[in-house]
Amino acid sequence: MWSLLKYGIRPPQSKVGQKKVLRQTFSPPMKLSRGDTFSLHVRSTKWLGMKTKHEDITFEPEDMFRECSTGERREYNKVHKNITIVVELSGNPTAESEQLVSSSDETTELRPTTDEIFRKCPQFRILVIGKTGVGKSSLINHAFGVQNATASHDKPGEVNIDYEFISPQNNKFVLHDSKGFEPGEEDNLKIVQDFINRREVMPDLKNQLHAVWLCFEIPCTGGRLLETGVEQFLTSKREGKLGNIPIITVLTKYDTLLVHVERTMDKSSFEGLSEEAIKELIKNSAEDKIQEVCIAPLEKFAKSDIPHVTVSTNGNHKETLARLIQTTEELVCKHVGADASVMTSVAQRVDPGLNIKASIEVGKRKYWKALASSVPFKKHSMWDCLHVLHTDIVNVWNFRDPNDYLCSPEFRTLMTNMVDELDVGPTANPNKNLAFGLTIVGAIAGIVSALSGPAAPIVVPIAAGVVVASWVYEVYQEARPALQRFMKYIIDLTLVLQTLYLLSENQELSRRAIKLAVKSYHESRMSGKVHNRIQEYNKQLTFRQRANRDSLDQFVELLQSYNISAEEISDLRGSLPAVDLSSDEPWITDEKS
Repeated sequence: MWSLLKYGIRPPQSKVGQKKVLRQTFSPPMKLSRGDTFSLHVRSTKWLGMKTKHEDITFEPEDMFRECSTGERREYNKVHKNITIVVELSGNPTAESEQLVSSSDETTELRPTTDEIFRKCPQFRILVIGKTGVGKSSLINHAFGVQNATASHDKPGEVNIDYEFISPQNNKFVLHDSKGFEPGEEDNLKIVQDFINRREVMPDLKNQLHAVWLCFEIPCTGGRLLETGVEQFLTSKREGKLGNIPIITVLTKYDTLLVHVERTMDKSSFEGLSEEAIKELIKNSAEDKIQEVCIAPLEKFAKSDIPHVTVSTNGNHKETLARLIQTTEELVCKHVGADASVMTSVAQRVDPGLNIKASIEVGKRKYWKALASSVPFKKHSMWDCLHVLHTDIVNVWNFRDPNDYLCSPEFRTLMTNMVDELDVGPTANPNKNLAFGLTIVGAIAGIVSALSGPAAPIVVPIAAGVVVASWVYEVYQEARPALQRFMKYIIDLTLVLQTLYLLSENQELSRRAIKLAVKSYHESRMSGKVHNRIQEYNKQLTFRQRANRDSLDQFVELLQSYNISAEEISDLRGSLPAVDLSSDEPWITDEKS
């Protein structure tokens, strides 16, 4: 057990000559143990030179203890952007080390990292501004995988900006709605400005506003994009009157613009061109139109402070939604904080890459670093260690899973047994890259074609139910086999969930859908290659290297290399064979049943 006595904030280099340091003493001292989380909520001043007014700065207790346990040093330094934070601790490093080695009565409780994130920030909170008819509801429905999203209530056209809409199909986001800045309704501009300013100063992250989408329909036949109220709103943002809240301009109905451009273009320009070349010509003409009628007016008032994203909810252009979500997540991370950016990724349902990114962010905070070098897993069974890893990964994907199938003992057993079940053959050719998405679609097609009928059960060729691999009952040890199994489990689970994302299309999960995802990954060529790569990667590292942060980054790169991009999702789903995944079935089925 360590005690936090005080902390100080040293100024940026440009202000060092002022010889000023902010200090704060913890009274009484704050107790901190291994496995705990610790962060400082710092409010900015001109002296600090920070771009945001407040930030949550996260510390790694394990790193703090390690640095303070050598010699007599009791200070821990953390550089954050242009400031340095110095934390002073008190403790007995010798007794602490001895306790870790000899104590058999106490173990650190394993708590999912997502529990703490969800406690601080249980939902992504967004304000969507736009006139009726610009496509706000469709935008929200597709971006967050829900139906009939609207914050309007009571009478049509009347919106209370403080009303919190939470969808029963996705409770990880809160929607606030504003009808925009109609001519002659100057009061609404003040309502929006007051709402943003009021939310920004709220002390708890969960109550703060995390992002604003300012929506416009792309004008196809002339007309003015920006009304006076919008111009004033953009000017307020540029002048800093709306704080650091990320505001993104969303230009909707891009597909409608493409149709209009094609219809009005001189068809003689199409002569001799291929179909792809014609599409590119239409796209370029549409981009020129957007630059002229949308971006130029926006930049006049917003300058470069407000990014813009062109979107369409049409099936052929849904990748544009991924760009909107990616831009939003990046700005939330930069201006609001890491926990809010994780919730942005959790809430969205258009880009599986962001789910993987958030899973990595969550894992690297604590438990992924414990795979080979840290204390939290000691004296716990492998099953308990896998349990906390599993929970964090599943939570980040945010499937519609009201029956908690993904956290059931049966699904955990399937994933645990897969670690040993997969055959690992000769090392795969490192120069041959297999496309994960295409490989999985091929496996799904083979499984579906082999079914005896549309309602035939999916038989998973892995032991399920209560039969668990014996090694999960062993106590965790810092050894190569344990590290290898944990790495396989993390990547196998992530790729099964990515396959399930491809199959489910934001529908409520059934055990049948989950089993098809498991079977497809298990029987694909990709699964063996994944295990081969992990084994080869692990063999090349010494124990010291396995505990090193650089090696963790290499593991992350390995995981990211199997990501299916948002652009690929629509095409892959169009290639999937028809199969009923809405009906349910038991975890354990017989091919004759």
